[in-house]
Amino acid sequence: MPLTAQQLRQFAEEGYLFLPGCFSEEEVAILRDEAEQIYATNRQEVWREKTGAPRTAFAAHTYNEAFRLLGNHPRLIHPVEQLLGEQLYMPEPRAMNIAVFMDEVMPINGPLMLVPKSHKQGVLSAGHDLETTSYPLWTLDNATVTRLVEEGGIVAPTGKPGSVLMFHGNLVHGSAPNITPYPRRIVYLTLCAVSNYIRTPTRPEWIAHRDFTPIEPVADDALLNYARAAISKVAAE
Repeated sequence: MPLTAQQLRQFAEEGYLFLPGCFSEEEVAILRDEAEQIYATNRQEVWREKTGAPRTAFAAHTYNEAFRLLGNHPRLIHPVEQLLGEQLYMPEPRAMNIAVFMDEVMPINGPLMLVPKSHKQGVLSAGHDLETTSYPLWTLDNATVTRLVEEGGIVAPTGKPGSVLMFHGNLVHGSAPNITPYPRRIVYLTLCAVSNYIRTPTRPEWIAHRDFTPIEPVADDALLNYARAAISKVAAE
């Protein structure tokens, strides 16, 4: 799925790309099913809110086959390699964030908001917010956010399950809580250029991986075949 010249220009200028319908409903359905199985475990990688509700499952590609296939999928890997100009692994801004929608993301259920062009500002001074969530978030002060929004505005891409959002590692982003009854599960991947490997690890390996081997993409139909095999197995039982 090579990016067009127009998409390359958009990413350079705005800092993000939105690719609706990147994955089929069959492919997304198996990810939803296996995400629920992961949330039901007591793994250290599954972080929960104070209520016990699961918030984030880190490093799912290291212990789940469906998410391993997603993390090595050519529809994600090849466009990012095209943008960064070299191979990837899971001090320069040579990282890409990818959001794969597992549910429909709507204006009402807490879509991810992006500030276009903010990636051109480099690394911004930020602090940790420990009050609003069980997972510490990097936050910017109101004056900085106001200035950036006045320059670039705010966009909140929405779309059906299987849509993909790619955005620069320095692009300012955030989301409001989802207080609707409509789920908004998203798979996030952070891919980095091999040349930009971590020099001094400070976080657990299941958050910041230390295997810098270039990713070898799987076949384009690998996730689809896995989904169909899982359905066949259930039908045979």
